[in-house]
Amino acid sequence: MNKKVILEVCIDSVASALHAQEGGANRVELCDNLFEGGTTPSAGMIATVRKNIHIGLQVMLRPRGGDFLYTDAEMEIIFHDLSVAKDLGADGVVIGFLTPEGQIDKKRTAAVLEKARPMQVTFHRAFDMCQDPFQALEDLIDLGIDRVLTSGQERTAIEGMDLIAKLVKQAAGRINMLAGGGVRLHNIQTLVERTGVSECHVSGRKNINSGMQHQNSRVAMGGTLQLPEYTIAVTDPEVIKAFSQAINQ
Repeated sequence: MNKKVILEVCIDSVASALHAQEGGANRVELCDNLFEGGTTPSAGMIATVRKNIHIGLQVMLRPRGGDFLYTDAEMEIIFHDLSVAKDLGADGVVIGFLTPEGQIDKKRTAAVLEKARPMQVTFHRAFDMCQDPFQALEDLIDLGIDRVLTSGQERTAIEGMDLIAKLVKQAAGRINMLAGGGVRLHNIQTLVERTGVSECHVSGRKNINSGMQHQNSRVAMGGTLQLPEYTIAVTDPEVIKAFSQAINQ
């Protein structure tokens, strides 16, 4: 590998933002609800992360979990959140809109893209739900999207390496290809070498214990599928440093 590979870290807290920066990340993708694949973070979170880091800040615009087929009311939320992110100093936003047939919703994507400029715009892994990834890539290039995040339409980017490599070749530098999904220290170098991607998307998190001395194990704040109440997942700066070294030796 003789080119600089950009490292993006997916985060959901100020602590993770600081740790990503400390570890040498080029930018962060700020989300809420990572368990659902990421939704829009609060204005307070965006403002505080922006205040505390100088590296690139991309903000997820996704009003809920689930599919990427939105109502007019949900689009109104997205446009409002877009304005907030721009006003608070985000460098870019992360979006994804599909039609019922599994194609890029070009009309909605173009409308959000226009409002977002001059910020960068990433099309997220809604791309992996498209019926025809090759046509979808051409649509995003025509629209002027800056980058597309993909796992190669598989559960992980390692499983989707063959498709990612084909998409990188098709893109031919017209759009940045950001590989993400199940990227780990033991496989990131292989991913970059075999696909030729210019950017990688990682989390690099570790669990830390809550500072709560009194813990009530009978109560949980979530639904039936529960996350641990007394551990917090945060980005590990040492893991991010190792990622950066692995892809930019």
